[in-house]
This record gives sequence, C-alpha cells and structure tokens, in this order.
Amino acid sequence: MKKLLYLFFALLSFSSLAQSSEEQDKKEIISIMKAQEKAWSNHDLEGFMKGYWKSDSLKFYGSSGLTYGWEKTLANYKRGYPTKDHTGTLNFKINDISKINDGAYFVMGEYHLTRKVGNADGVFMIIFKKINGEWKIIADTSC
Repeated sequence: MKKLLYLFFALLSFSSLAQSSEEQDKKEIISIMKAQEKAWSNHDLEGFMKGYWKSDSLKFYGSSGLTYGWEKTLANYKRGYPTKDHTGTLNFKINDISKINDGAYFVMGEYHLTRKVGNADGVFMIIFKKINGEWKIIADTSC
C-alpha cells in the first residue's frame, strides 16, 4: 500500500512539475512578444527581430509569399515599414499558445497596428522553438 501511495504522489508531483514548466514556457514566450510590441512601436525593427531565430532557415509566410532567412525578413520589414508612421503602435492579442513538444509551441493570435498612415489588423500563427536555452520564432505566418 505504501508503494502505491508513493507512486501516486510521485505521479502527482511529476504532473505538477510538467504543468509548472509549461506555464513558465508560456510566460517566457509572452514576455518575448511584449518586448516585440515595444520594439516595433519604437520603430526598432532590429529589436523586434530579436524574437526571431537568426538563421537562414527562418521561415516567414505573408501576403507576398514565403521568405527564408532572418536577414531577408528584416529587409522586408524595413522596406514595408520605412518610418515610425508606418510601424505605428503594435498590439498583439494572443488567442492560443499550445505545446507541440518539450521544445516547441505554436502561438495563434491577432495583431493590431495603430498608425498615422492607416491602421492595419491581421492574424498570425508563429512557432517558437527553444534554441540554445532561448525561445525563438522559427516560423511565422502573418496576414
């Protein structure tokens, strides 16, 4: 009976740790996205891109098609949002964060840009992966 109780508490403890770890992961991901909102709203596109994996394997899929690579994605942002009037103020609405596996999550949500050149709204789905101990966006679909 003691072994059964020990097993029960061990499983309960493990379940609690897994849930705690998942909650911590989600907090870290939300923190990155909050930093991105702030950087974007300050027209700091390089700061915004700190949330992305700095790799040629980064994938961004938007209205103009698929872009590969961190540098190309940044160049597209700079071309599409050349001034503070174009970046405006960014707000994310996160609708769902779901675990894919121990090292990855997908995030679904909406973005809202309040701008002098006209507001813009859309939806996104991004994939975060833990790389070298840091959460990074490895794929982004926004439209």
